[in-house]
Amino acid sequence: MTRVERIDARRTPATSGIVHLGLGAFHRAHQAVYVQQCIDAGAVDWGITSVNLRGNHALVEQLRRQGHRYHVAEYRDRGQAALREISAIRETLFTGRGAGTGDITDDLEVLLARLAAPETRIVTLTVTEKGYCLNPAAGTLNADDPAVQADLASPQAPRSVPGLLVEALWRRRVAGIAPFAVLSCDNMPDNGRRTRAAVIELARELQARGAEPMAGWIADAVAFPSSMVDRIVPAMDAKAREKLAALNRDDPAAVICEAFSQWVVEDDFPLGRPDWAPHGVTMVADVTPFETMKLRMLNGSHSLLAYVGVLAGFTTVAEAIREPAMATLIGHYMRREAAPTLATPEGVDLAQYEARLLARFGNDSLDHRLQQIAMDGSQKLPQRWLSVAGCQLFETPADTPAVDVVAFGVAAWIRYTAGRDCHGNRFTVDDPSAARLADLHTRHPQAQARVDAVLALDDIFSPALAAHAGFRDRVVAALTAIEDHGMTAALNRFAATLDRT
Repeated sequence: MTRVERIDARRTPATSGIVHLGLGAFHRAHQAVYVQQCIDAGAVDWGITSVNLRGNHALVEQLRRQGHRYHVAEYRDRGQAALREISAIRETLFTGRGAGTGDITDDLEVLLARLAAPETRIVTLTVTEKGYCLNPAAGTLNADDPAVQADLASPQAPRSVPGLLVEALWRRRVAGIAPFAVLSCDNMPDNGRRTRAAVIELARELQARGAEPMAGWIADAVAFPSSMVDRIVPAMDAKAREKLAALNRDDPAAVICEAFSQWVVEDDFPLGRPDWAPHGVTMVADVTPFETMKLRMLNGSHSLLAYVGVLAGFTTVAEAIREPAMATLIGHYMRREAAPTLATPEGVDLAQYEARLLARFGNDSLDHRLQQIAMDGSQKLPQRWLSVAGCQLFETPADTPAVDVVAFGVAAWIRYTAGRDCHGNRFTVDDPSAARLADLHTRHPQAQARVDAVLALDDIFSPALAAHAGFRDRVVAALTAIEDHGMTAALNRFAATLDRT
């Protein structure tokens, strides 16, 4: 029997001081919870207008029917959960697939009006790495992205995130309204600076086509603070709904998550911000050490669990981490490969951080699906694994750089992109590069040639890493072992070698 603590929203917001792009489960279980605590403390002018940019219309309609109130079920451990009511979202908008057709309203103009309104002082983002239209390796704007191309052709009806921000900032400038701060809450290194680069580069591209000069003004006047976010929020599937039903809560818009939550934010908000600090948010001058630690330790481990675990036939994180060889793999990666590349944040004990991560991975109340984590690998690998390999190979003064697990992970990812596990079960590869990766599998049936072709994708792998013979040979050896013996046997043999190092 689950013991449930109920935490009801005490107040509702009077106005929307924040526009959030990316109405997904993570936003509803993370930023909205922190904002709700501020509203409950009296800051009622910090409500959220939350926008679904890509998904379906159903969630927006459901939240509207519920008066934008929903619940977050926070699982501490077996038998303990908190059911928190959220009323921080005042309004939901939709500009996603199918908008403007049939009965589905396109709220683009409403969104642009909200972004340009004086009441909006912060724009927050959870749009995933691909939502920024960046080259994942270089961090520069991908001018060939279809959304960017569409915005260059029709800048006043933007669909990309950089396009929306440029158009909204232009409207504010024309109206004499000070610019909002743009706060990225996605798992990217230097997420604020990368967001800034994408917006400024798009503004420059528009200027080259005759638009108003905006790039210099954005560079001088707009704040793009970085942040680090951390909370495990599984996708809402049938199992998640069963858990909510066990809590006697019928709420189609609810989300479940772990109890742990962390938010580290660079304090740069010219028009003000909610008083987050009393509610657990760490306000800092530089978020980089926290961000890098989380990307390489937590997110890097998650990606290993996802690609290795799916190929071995596991479904959830908790199932995978219970496998002794997998636990050895993750522990070695964190201690020997990722940790030595970090500038540890003040007050953080990396051994304790690792132990806490392993405990969180083992939380079987969440049913965190590996396929959810496996999405968009081509966008995630550079900051999660390849940055570790780059540090170990080119920056760390070590006689024997520790990159064995990263190389094994890259091999697992390459095999994963074939779209079937090592037992022959097929699945959909959800990745912007899925088609070209599938083509490489077809054209290069031999492991060595396929590794060379994948490493040559310079929007994912740096030329220096691709040219490193030792790294390339490790990837080839791991992929060969996986394809010759299956993932379970390959993992067990590889983990046994790690036990001796």
